[in-house]
Amino acid sequence: MYESPFHRTDLSNYSFLITGGAGFIGSNIVQYLIKHNAGKVRVLDNFSTGSRENVQEFIDNPAFELMEGDIRDLEMCRAAVDGVDFVSHQAALGSVPRSINDPITTNEVNISGFLNMLVAARDQKVKRLIYAASSSTYGDHIGLPKVEDAIGKPLSPYAITKYVNELYAGIFSEVYGFHALGLRYFNVFGPRQDPFGPYAAVIPLFIKAALDNDAPYINGDGTISRDFTFVENAVQANIRALFKENLNRHEVINVACGESISLNDLWTSITAIESKEIKPIYRQERKGDIKHSLADVTKGKDLIGYIPSVKVKEGLSFTYSWYKTTKR
Repeated sequence: MYESPFHRTDLSNYSFLITGGAGFIGSNIVQYLIKHNAGKVRVLDNFSTGSRENVQEFIDNPAFELMEGDIRDLEMCRAAVDGVDFVSHQAALGSVPRSINDPITTNEVNISGFLNMLVAARDQKVKRLIYAASSSTYGDHIGLPKVEDAIGKPLSPYAITKYVNELYAGIFSEVYGFHALGLRYFNVFGPRQDPFGPYAAVIPLFIKAALDNDAPYINGDGTISRDFTFVENAVQANIRALFKENLNRHEVINVACGESISLNDLWTSITAIESKEIKPIYRQERKGDIKHSLADVTKGKDLIGYIPSVKVKEGLSFTYSWYKTTKR
């Protein structure tokens, strides 16, 4: 994994800011940039959900810089973008259940913090800002596969915040000529994703259960399906989007595999890695969850050359091995 560069440019000439760079996706982007000799990789993180462990291996690298701070602080955002060429904005409070339990903090981080980053990046005249959008923006729209220009009503406070991000980015494009690019992530998984805590995602929870020979909980009857996306695909989308030339308006693209798998089949695929047979425990569906999710990735391919090179089962096998050797 991580062997093929997604850029054609000498990265040593450029500086990058990764907000939320100590988080799951952010730290994988940092790893890519460091591996491919980026001139400067600055991380801004307040460690509310990110982990110092995720960036520990980069601390002694002269190209790496860690800034501990909060995107809700505009002056901190201004300091973070100072002298930076490119920004990958990954900092956010994820999780639909978290947003239902605490909509105020989710709003402050995901909307006010995002607006701070837009203002700071616009004023610094960075070459490009990429931001983490979300498939939750599709809301109650029943059409499959999901196409970028057809969305429904949001189903959670989290979904509202991610939709507002897109609206703000669109206005900054129209009013200020500052053209950002949003990446609508579809259930990203992979190394460095936290399997612990009340808002852990399903794949790390399933893998932890399988490794511990425990029965996992499945919300609903297990027929809910998702377009799970290995993190290398998300890294690829970020790198390709950062170097997209001639972007003359705000754009949003799906970042997914273009394939869906049910929770039942997901659990079967994970337990099959080591030929285990463990029956899951079913419980009530979660509020704010959509039934099915499947992305059309055509626009990403056409706009930035995005091709989901790692499919779900390959990603699951790699991720399972990582947790087995790293988290135990």
